[in-house]
Amino acid sequence: IYLSFSRKHEVDTLTKVHNRLIGTKGEARPSRCPDNSAFKQQKLPAWKPQLTIAAVLSCFFLTGVFCLSVGVCLIMSANSVREIQIDYSDKCSDCSKLRENSSNWNKECHCSINFMLKEDILGDVFMYYGLQNFYQNHRRYVISRSDAQLLGRNIQKSYCAPFTTYRNGTPMAPCGAIANSMFNDTIDLFYNLNSSVIQVPLLKTGNSWWTDKNVKFRNPKSYNLSSAFAGTARPPYWQKPVYLLDEEDERNNGYVNDDFIVWMRVSAFATFRNLYRRVRRIRQFADGLPAGNYTFHISYNFPVTKFKGRKHVILSTMVWSGGSNPFLGIAYVVSGTAATLTGFVITVIHLKGHQNTDLHFKNYDLIESLD
Repeated sequence: IYLSFSRKHEVDTLTKVHNRLIGTKGEARPSRCPDNSAFKQQKLPAWKPQLTIAAVLSCFFLTGVFCLSVGVCLIMSANSVREIQIDYSDKCSDCSKLRENSSNWNKECHCSINFMLKEDILGDVFMYYGLQNFYQNHRRYVISRSDAQLLGRNIQKSYCAPFTTYRNGTPMAPCGAIANSMFNDTIDLFYNLNSSVIQVPLLKTGNSWWTDKNVKFRNPKSYNLSSAFAGTARPPYWQKPVYLLDEEDERNNGYVNDDFIVWMRVSAFATFRNLYRRVRRIRQFADGLPAGNYTFHISYNFPVTKFKGRKHVILSTMVWSGGSNPFLGIAYVVSGTAATLTGFVITVIHLKGHQNTDLHFKNYDLIESLD
């Protein structure tokens, strides 16, 4: 009786489904099922890797060896960089006190710092200025610029306020907080040879990125720069207008000045360094900087006391991996160590699980033999 009732129920269910598929006029309704194609039925060929224990361990150990090798090479390369860093914030304390008062902006202040190179610094030598505790990553500071103005166009809309115009309506060129706070210390290097003092030749140009120099920065079109910037005024903290940033080289003036371009690329950290000069390899300095006594002559203009900052001047060489920064090498070593340790842990777990499996089968065989 139960089987007869079940079969009758199945027949009734199939009849209802058939009636739903067949319309009132006897026409078949379109099915909502996808077509029986390889694409719609997800039967296309696909790569399905078989993660065996040998493949997994090989990946971990090869990755570990590769990262450790690269990391060691990067660390050794970074340690081979010759670098000298001098903090002149306290050594120029008199100038620092003078700059605490903003009304003394037009007064010049100079200081000298002596140092000695015990060994020659061979190859290309780069001079950087470093700032500490200067936060360029503040949101309002980062956007306080006008890219249209830096391309030589008229300002339409910008976030330069309050460094956009003066009270009399004269526009600032360039505008914005980044340009207004530009580093303006002048640093010269002298070589003391016996009783004579030789100024080390330094290159002012070629220190910025090619894309910045040729794409992102342009001077307004005019027959000379002074007329191009007519009707504008320098930012409040500047000592000279933008078209006189480099009085020795007319091509290094205006918005295409290398020092200005380097400064406008803001840093992500509070402590940073920017490329300032490169030693020109001529005469006594054809091979680099020879050992001996040197002097930095600094025109102190950039105040750092109010934000408890520090200023440095750095002489450094370069290697194939860059400057003296071991961070990338340390990151590779840490990643390689983690991958290698993970490989050993997986190996121990696999061997321990394999031993337990063998023991289980041995016990099973023993029980069968006893039966």
